[in-house]
Amino acid sequence: MLIKLALILSVILQFGAAIIAVGLIRRTKYNISWILISMAFVFMALRRVYELYQAYIVVEDSDLASFSAWIAVAISLFIFIGTIFIRRIFDFQKEVDDLKNQQEAKVLNAVIATEEKSKREFARNLHDGLAPILSSVKMLLSSLDKPKLDTDVEQVVVRADCGIDEAISNLKITANNLSPHVLESFGLLRAIQNRVDAIKTAEIPEIAIQENIGKQRFPKNIELAAYRIISELLINTLKHASADKISVHLLNDENALRIIYSDNGKGYNKNNVSLGMGISNIHSRIKAAGGSIEIHTKPNQGFYADIKFETLCKI
Repeated sequence: MLIKLALILSVILQFGAAIIAVGLIRRTKYNISWILISMAFVFMALRRVYELYQAYIVVEDSDLASFSAWIAVAISLFIFIGTIFIRRIFDFQKEVDDLKNQQEAKVLNAVIATEEKSKREFARNLHDGLAPILSSVKMLLSSLDKPKLDTDVEQVVVRADCGIDEAISNLKITANNLSPHVLESFGLLRAIQNRVDAIKTAEIPEIAIQENIGKQRFPKNIELAAYRIISELLINTLKHASADKISVHLLNDENALRIIYSDNGKGYNKNNVSLGMGISNIHSRIKAAGGSIEIHTKPNQGFYADIKFETLCKI
């Protein structure tokens, strides 16, 4: 009795599935793969009816047995052919996804290119506009005959001169950060070394750079992305990590540029912390340059990032 009830329930469920599948044919715009799969569901339901019939009519019937066998063959055939067509759908979907990723990368590249152009123009305006003015003021102060000045006035002049020197120095650092000419002229390694030297003070963590790229050059978009990413990671560590050691590896890994960045700071819980602007910018730059990133971090266990830009050509 339980077997018969199970068969009845099976028939109901099978016909329910077949009805739903057939009802979706129009929504799939009569896709051949879904039509074949739906037919398989229908034949499976018919076979369940036959099995239920056999459960009530125990008499052997060779014609019914043959009918069941051919239904099984039809089911297998529909599923086999439908699966082939579904595979074509997945292949097409992959092409669509690849095209979508390419378009997203192009958009990100355009945004980043516009951003970098604005930074270059701003850096040039600082260098060509403000720097000469400060230099002129410094020359005017230097032309003063300090021995003839009152002591108070002389101290003001000296302080103003020192302030101008500091302003010019900060201006150069800001302009270089906006548009790193060292990167364009000497390559990634030299630019990162300069960046580290510029931020080094007695109060910041130990920063170790290890590399095997030497003076090797990579495509401009890759070098710029790598420079900006490492700069962003350094800023994040200095601001938030409370680390005392930072390690930066720049590696030529089978003609791919690989960056391994780590610190021994306080880390964070990736599952509970939403991406900040810094990490979001890093992901955007990596995606635009066709790279990949793996981040490993836990509370009180530091931060580790493995970044790779594939299929690079030496230039």
